[in-house]
Amino acid sequence: MSDSRASAYADAALAIATAEGDTGEVTDELFRFGQILVGNDELRRTLSDPHLPVEKRSQIVEDLLDGRATSTTVSFVSMLVAAGRIGDLPAIAEQMTQRTANAAGETVAEVRSAVPLSETQIAELARALSARTNRTVTVRNVVDESVIGGLVTRIGDSVLDGSVRTRLNQLREAF
Repeated sequence: MSDSRASAYADAALAIATAEGDTGEVTDELFRFGQILVGNDELRRTLSDPHLPVEKRSQIVEDLLDGRATSTTVSFVSMLVAAGRIGDLPAIAEQMTQRTANAAGETVAEVRSAVPLSETQIAELARALSARTNRTVTVRNVVDESVIGGLVTRIGDSVLDGSVRTRLNQLREAF
């Protein structure tokens, strides 16, 4: 998806969420569902399968998100399914997250780890990153099994790579 199209969808989702009064919650839910799509090839293929009726694909979304997401999120994801754009949700959610953080004067840090971080770990990491950047930092944890251990943190254009793989490569190069 082009950045301009993702941007337009992000603007639309943000406007709807703002009108409904649940911007932060919808932003978080879209981000999490986007990450689920990235990690689940079967779900992504099923929801984007043009041979499967839109009603059936939308029902899958409703069944998956029932009781776990706001009606705004369910409606937006269903609309993406109907428009054939569900594969673009991760990019849309990323832009929406950036816009929401910028509007609040915050910075978003994408933290990749092999396992999900606890709420306590996320809070501690946010405090440490806030101290380092002199800005309030919102941490978005992305589970990435290619990160053997440690964390890879991206804030804007900066990457802090504290992964075991990088440390091993640095040791290998040193000898």
